[in-house]
Amino acid sequence: MRLALGMAAMSVLVAGAAPAGEIAPKDVVYDEYGAVETSLTGVPGDPANGAAVLANRGTGNCVACHASTALADVPFHGEVGPMLDGAGSRWSEAELRGLIANAKMTFDGTIMPAFYKTSGYIRPGNAFTGKAAETPELPPLLTAQEVEDVVAFLMTLKDE
Repeated sequence: MRLALGMAAMSVLVAGAAPAGEIAPKDVVYDEYGAVETSLTGVPGDPANGAAVLANRGTGNCVACHASTALADVPFHGEVGPMLDGAGSRWSEAELRGLIANAKMTFDGTIMPAFYKTSGYIRPGNAFTGKAAETPELPPLLTAQEVEDVVAFLMTLKDE
């Protein structure tokens, strides 16, 4: 019995030392300007993976709307959104996190997708089938760690 209690106490201590874990899309807290102060994962972002997410047309596809000289080797940069060069100087980490998670919290009329949102859509579709979504909650476009990775990459894009 003492061994079981000791093991239970040990597991509580170990669990308490673990990172808080991932914040679910519905639990993200935005400030009045749309910034998200708290990391979505508690794990630092990987700028190299963030660049890959930005360039990948199957995940972030950020280059469809934004241009960046850091990603000059990726073809067909868009001109709809602002240039990403200097993003790390223009916006704070919290502001960038908020913009990636759900830019509509900052810019109400933006056409930028909410990359970390699962509900509250006006007309969600079922992938590329032309039919309505079958469930009211959809998976986010990016994982919490991918959001952190994109933020880490954008923070490296400073004005010189």
